[in-house]
Amino acid sequence: MKSISFIVALTLAAIASPIAAQGFKPTKPIEFVTHTGPGGGGDVLARAIAAAMEKEKLMPVRMQVVNKTGGGGHTAMSYLVEKKGETHTIAVFTGLWFTNPIMRAEANITLKDLTPLVRLVLEPAMLVVKNDAPYKTLKDFIDAAKQNPGQLKQSAGSIGARDWLVRQLLMKTTGANWSYISFPSGGERIAALLGGHVNIMLIEPQEAGEHIRSGNMRVVAAIAEQRLAAFPNAPTLKEAGFDVPNVPQPRGIIAPPGIPADAVAYWEDLFAKFVKTPSWRKILEDSLFDDGFQRSAELNKFIDQYSETTRGILREGGVKVVR
Repeated sequence: MKSISFIVALTLAAIASPIAAQGFKPTKPIEFVTHTGPGGGGDVLARAIAAAMEKEKLMPVRMQVVNKTGGGGHTAMSYLVEKKGETHTIAVFTGLWFTNPIMRAEANITLKDLTPLVRLVLEPAMLVVKNDAPYKTLKDFIDAAKQNPGQLKQSAGSIGARDWLVRQLLMKTTGANWSYISFPSGGERIAALLGGHVNIMLIEPQEAGEHIRSGNMRVVAAIAEQRLAAFPNAPTLKEAGFDVPNVPQPRGIIAPPGIPADAVAYWEDLFAKFVKTPSWRKILEDSLFDDGFQRSAELNKFIDQYSETTRGILREGGVKVVR
């Protein structure tokens, strides 16, 4: 009987081992979640990745972008929590996913409550005005804001996003004050600026490129450690005379909590292959992204470090930190 049991056990192991060795592979379309509306930075990046994945034929299924807007990213993060254990849902995270839980008590989900997969980029940004605006430099805008407290307007995203943080730091440093007008999508923010309804906005390069090249927008400062190669005449904040911390914008991929290790490994390996493709290199070049690829273990360390840095920026900007 022992011999029969042993043979049965070996047979079952032989049957099971090829399946186990294969690990997780997608068998249905992937939900690719972003907290921004159409035209927002996260939406643009998610759609670019989905198209590039299809072009490079790296996945057996398609990626479908799903917009879960609202709550400064909390709606999207809550949606992922509801998808606990779901291996066919991933999301693009941004810096707002760090700041929102730190500054809002009701935003009670952090990146560590989810499953960090990979970091993809560290993204620069630009402060821009309409091409016919009277502000030739950022100093011109700051001076006008001082003379007209609360009257000038910034077209922006959620409170706590990078554009909000930069505004807080500049206002604290200069004593100027201007209004912050939130719009749900990047397209609406751009339309408000080009329509003359607001005076300034912070924008990511991939959103702004065509408008700057066509002369609709003027760059007054770059949010970066050094000048952007595509816009060499735009000074950094420090070069423009404003000694405030640079606020980087990390973007990467995260999954719901509780997904199995083989699914984590699949997504890590997939994106490790993806970032070496010509399609991704073109996205980096066109979007002026800095390549910042990290696997899950490195990303988890980065989350701790960046969260602490963000707390310091929030405090410096005069914002109460709740966690």
